[in-house]
Amino acid sequence: MFSISRSLFGGHTFNLFMPGASRITGFSVRRHRLFLHRRPVLTSSLREALVSFITFLRMLNQPVLVGHNIRRFDCHVLARALDEFGLRSDFQKEVSGFVDTLPLARQLLKDSGLQSFKQENLVKTLLGVSYVAHNALEDVQALQKLYWALKPTADQIQRHIFTLDSLPAKAVNLVPVRPSGQRGLCERFRKALDITREERAEERLDV
Repeated sequence: MFSISRSLFGGHTFNLFMPGASRITGFSVRRHRLFLHRRPVLTSSLREALVSFITFLRMLNQPVLVGHNIRRFDCHVLARALDEFGLRSDFQKEVSGFVDTLPLARQLLKDSGLQSFKQENLVKTLLGVSYVAHNALEDVQALQKLYWALKPTADQIQRHIFTLDSLPAKAVNLVPVRPSGQRGLCERFRKALDITREERAEERLDV
């Protein structure tokens, strides 16, 4: 399951789902439709989602995008996907860079005694609330509140800004947007259908 979500201080949101399946997040595909906990959700192809996201970012005057633990994985996936469809330059024109709140929180809370800097734990510890993890929109809204709670200074933010071009090229290339070989993204969708068929067979056996 791939999902893109973006939350704005002005209250606007952007939320898209791309076909796929994951036992962890509660998503499944049945009869070519995506379900979250057995409720249908609308989907977009990966390219459509990226183009829509870039179009959305054009309205924001080159924002800095914020995410948790994004420098080690998420931004590599994003860079690989943008390269796959020749969209990296279009994307980079619309953003100023990224800030990863994981190292930022570790710096700001180094004397707090916290043992876990996972986003869910930080939100629960600093804000006293829990939320539905693995829902992109709720993740982003929780992260926005966490960012406000951290209250980083402009200098601290500047020290943590990075761009896609600053990521190691070798690491980006190791992230699979396509499965092995030359098979397309549709193969991921077919695999998701196979997983769902197995789950449905298991459900019938449990009845």
